Amino acid sequence: MQKKEFPHRMSHRRLLTVLFASSALVAPAAASAGPLVASAPNCAAQSESQVFLPWADVASYILAPGGAAESSDGWTLTGGAAIGAGNEPAHVTSASDSSSLSLPAGASATTAEMCVGVTRPDLRFFVSSSWGGSVKVDVLFEDASGNVQTAPVGVAGGGAWAPTAPMPIAASLLPLLPGSYTPVEFRFTSTGSATVHIDDVYVDPWGSR
Repeated sequence: MQKKEFPHRMSHRRLLTVLFASSALVAPAAASAGPLVASAPNCAAQSESQVFLPWADVASYILAPGGAAESSDGWTLTGGAAIGAGNEPAHVTSASDSSSLSLPAGASATTAEMCVGVTRPDLRFFVSSSWGGSVKVDVLFEDASGNVQTAPVGVAGGGAWAPTAPMPIAASLLPLLPGSYTPVEFRFTSTGSATVHIDDVYVDPWGSR
């Protein structure tokens, strides 16, 4: 005798078919563009060079906006941060450079937007200060909703002019731009008791080492 199927009891195969069809109608939430994406530069126009090769670093780096610190262009300065006399002695950007960025205690300086890859980008720059000086670096990036988030990158101490170690940018960056790039800004804050000088800020956009 054939078993009668009641209308309210759906077979397993038919249930899967209905669920699949229903899920296809639900589109994934798209990433919303925030202020960093809106102001992002042309990522393809970035020019790389091995500026830290004298320190056995073969990675190719890109100068951050205003990174040579020859003027305040490309920087947002607060708390007394200013462009001052005295370049880092290696002159990795240009032999004619003569200035650096001065950060008194509590001051901060933020770069304009630049593009980095989402794999493992690195940051590197020159720093100098008297005893008690230090600078904290944060990266500003956007989440999928277009909200600007902040994450720590690293801290560099004082002493005579010297390049920092490569600082991996560990934030959970999203590929918000074509080519798996994302727009970021970098904020430098003087956290010690003495004025800190920074110069020649470079980014290895893909962490290629």
